[in-house]
Amino acid sequence: MQNRKLKIGIVVGEVSGDTLGAKLIRRFREQGIDAEFEGIGGPQMIAEGFKSYYPMDILSVMGIVEVLKDIKKLFAVRDGLVEIWSKNPVDVFVGIDAPDFNLRLSKSLKQKQLPIKTVQYVSPSVWAWRQGRVHGIKASIDLVLCLFPFEKAFFKKWDVPAAFVGHPLASQLPLANPIADAKEELDLNPDQQHIALLPGSRRGEIERLGPLVLDAAQIVMQKHPEYVFLIPAINDARKQQIQALLDKYPADLKAKVQLLENTDSESKIGRQVMNASNIVALASGTATLEAMLLHRPMVTFYQLNWLTYHVVKFLIKIPYYSLPNIIAGKKVIQELIQKDATPEKLADEIEKLMNVETAQIQAMQHITMHKQLLSGNSEDPVQAILSLLEKA
Repeated sequence: MQNRKLKIGIVVGEVSGDTLGAKLIRRFREQGIDAEFEGIGGPQMIAEGFKSYYPMDILSVMGIVEVLKDIKKLFAVRDGLVEIWSKNPVDVFVGIDAPDFNLRLSKSLKQKQLPIKTVQYVSPSVWAWRQGRVHGIKASIDLVLCLFPFEKAFFKKWDVPAAFVGHPLASQLPLANPIADAKEELDLNPDQQHIALLPGSRRGEIERLGPLVLDAAQIVMQKHPEYVFLIPAINDARKQQIQALLDKYPADLKAKVQLLENTDSESKIGRQVMNASNIVALASGTATLEAMLLHRPMVTFYQLNWLTYHVVKFLIKIPYYSLPNIIAGKKVIQELIQKDATPEKLADEIEKLMNVETAQIQAMQHITMHKQLLSGNSEDPVQAILSLLEKA
């Protein structure tokens, strides 16, 4: 299999997937494996020579109602990729996260009986909710690459081939992480106290959650004017969107908010902002894991369309929404979800984290979980994919 150039299809739907995809491409090359990569990728993957047939943002939709609005477009993208790979098949398709789209694409490839192995990199949260999906995964996915050891154990129960490959950020981000260095990297005043506000990287998230974080910031500012708020923007479009929201607020708040736009292909401005902040308030999602691995005190929040939320709440099988709490098996960070995600409650939780002892306790819990993720016996994702292809 390695005597000829491999053709690998990859599809990602957001920045975190783009980061994983770029790392995977580099790992193939570092191991001397001749391969070409195509599908749907972001700027990081494209910088590695990836051929993207569609813009990554086309898949950046969340929630039942939100997806229904774009369903025709999503079907057209799926069918377009199936047509491309029917004419010129890839050896393996790797769907990175974006499970609602990627699992359907894998199913379509299987239904066409194409000679394409299918891999899902980042396990869908079947252990958390909609566990019935595991049957569809078993039918359409040849291998699941899991970021956490408990996920591999779950799939083993259902006889689904899975490999624990570890989370790349656990080894990439250091256990020793001085905040002064992070502030210097962004050219911030090292003596200034900063609060990171991350309403999300998608347009719809900023529409829903941007006013929440800015209203909370206004409340915090009234009692603690010594703090400065940092908001990251992954691109110019998101920066303009956030700026348009901020322009509706009083001048005293605008003077306390700094918008920092991403300036490199790795789209790491969110991580940099969290790392340089004394407190982090962020939308629930993969960024909560980054904040945990940076050991920063945080509170998380989220709001969905009311119909989406009630469907999700009915199907969910675990007591927590955020990865730090799920990994710990207990509440280590506060979650403000749906009706609890109010400016007043968010401001209150931010204020609690200003207490040095409270912040230190949470940071130590983060370090403990970081060490746990480093201690597991993980497999190399490239070798796991190659082993799958050798079975063909």
